[in-house]
Amino acid sequence: MDKILRLGRPLFAVAIIAFGVQHFVWAQYTEATVPIIPFVPANTFLAYLTGFALLAAGLGIVANAKARLSAILLGFLFLFCVLALQISRVAAHPLDVGVRTCAFETLALCGSALMLAGTLPAERSYPQPWGNAVNKLIRSGRFLFAGSSVVFGIDHFLVLGVIVSLVPSWIPGSGLFWAYLTGIGFIAAGLSIATGWMARWGGFWLGLMFLLWFVVLHAPRLTSAPRSHNPHEWSSAFIALAMCGGGWISAWALSAKAASNIADLKRDEQSGSTDNADIAARSLRSAV
Repeated sequence: MDKILRLGRPLFAVAIIAFGVQHFVWAQYTEATVPIIPFVPANTFLAYLTGFALLAAGLGIVANAKARLSAILLGFLFLFCVLALQISRVAAHPLDVGVRTCAFETLALCGSALMLAGTLPAERSYPQPWGNAVNKLIRSGRFLFAGSSVVFGIDHFLVLGVIVSLVPSWIPGSGLFWAYLTGIGFIAAGLSIATGWMARWGGFWLGLMFLLWFVVLHAPRLTSAPRSHNPHEWSSAFIALAMCGGGWISAWALSAKAASNIADLKRDEQSGSTDNADIAARSLRSAV
C-alpha cells in the first residue's frame, strides 16, 4: 500500500498546478467569482495573483523545492479564503448545498496541504511563538480534512437525486445504491481519520473513491463538448484529483511511523528542545 500512498503528494501537486493554470485561462471571467477553487472574487488581477500562488506552490511541492514551506503557505491561502470569503457566503445561504460544498472543498484542500507539510522535512526553524502556531495549525489539518469529509457525506443524503443522476448508466447496480454507499463512505472515512481508528484504511479508500470519480465521472465529461469548455467541469475534475491526493496523504501522515514522529515533536515542543535539524531528521524517518 505504501507505494500507492506515496502517489498522494504528486497527485495533489498536479491538481494544484492545474488550478493555477485555470486561473490564468479564466482570469477575465465575468461572473461574481472565478469558477476555480478557492473561488476568489472575479477580478483579473486577483485571479492572476491567485493563479501564480497556486502554480508556485504546486511546482514547489512536486519539485521538492521548499516543499514544506509551499505546503504551509498553500494551507494558509486556502484557510484565508474560507475565513475571508466563504464563511459569509455560507452564512448568507445556509441551506444551499452547492455553496456549502465549495467552502468545505476549500477547507479539505487546506487540511490536505497542512497534512502534507507535516510529513515533509523542515527547511528552516521558526521563531517562537510562530513555530508553535505553525505546528498546531499543521496538526489541525487532519481534523479539517476529516470534518469536511463528514459534511460531504451528510450533503450526499440531502441531494440524493442529484448524486443519482451523476452515476453512469453502465455501472452495475442502481444509482441510489451508489449514492448511499458514497455518502456512508464519506462519513466513515471522515470519522476514521478524525479518531485515528483504521485511519490508514479510511484515507486509502477515500482517495481511491475520488480517483475512480476522476476517471469514471469527470474525465469523460472533460472530453465531450460542450462540457469540455466549461470551467466548472475542469475545476470539479481537479478537485476530485486533489481530494484523491489528500486522502492518500492523510493515510500516509497517520501511519504508525508518522504518528510516532508527531508524538516526538509534541514532546519536544512542550520542552522547547526542538531544533531545525531534529525536525528534519524525524520528518525524513516518517517518510521512509
